[in-house]
Amino acid sequence: MSEPLTWIAVALRRERTRAGLSLSELAKRAGIAKSTLSQLEAGSGNPSVETLWALGVALGVPFSALVEPPAPAVQVIRAGEGPTVASERADFVATLLSASPPGARRDIYHLRAEPGTARESEPHIPGSVEHLIVSTGRVKAGPRGDEADLGPGDYMSYRGDVPHSYEALTPGTTFVLIMQHI
Repeated sequence: MSEPLTWIAVALRRERTRAGLSLSELAKRAGIAKSTLSQLEAGSGNPSVETLWALGVALGVPFSALVEPPAPAVQVIRAGEGPTVASERADFVATLLSASPPGARRDIYHLRAEPGTARESEPHIPGSVEHLIVSTGRVKAGPRGDEADLGPGDYMSYRGDVPHSYEALTPGTTFVLIMQHI
């Protein structure tokens, strides 16, 4: 079993127990098969971004709570490293850079996307706000019907608790996403 799968398995069991939910009830709330959830809690399977987001929403916790590794005293994440999860619907990869520390509710991600299919995101937990800063390329992002075309250095902030999307407009698009949970 790989380390990220171990972290996800431990986090899912911890958060499901904290919420007082059975496997069946959590699977139902997240809209996934009970067998899929059972496999994830056993540290097997290959969870997609969509599956983990659905579980986070059903549990009322940020995505990072399900994928964050145990934190060392000093942390350096080299480019191309870190806990990474790919989308099953678009050429979109999220790497968690920093999970929200105790007392704060924000996560930081480095994202890579390629032109093709947009990454459609369902609403996150209520009160979520996303802050996006483009590093390279161009991305069309934001709430459905209110997307903006952004380039290197551009910043955008919008509600993350409504349907939204990210779509790379040029090859090699990268951006930093700060997810704030109020």
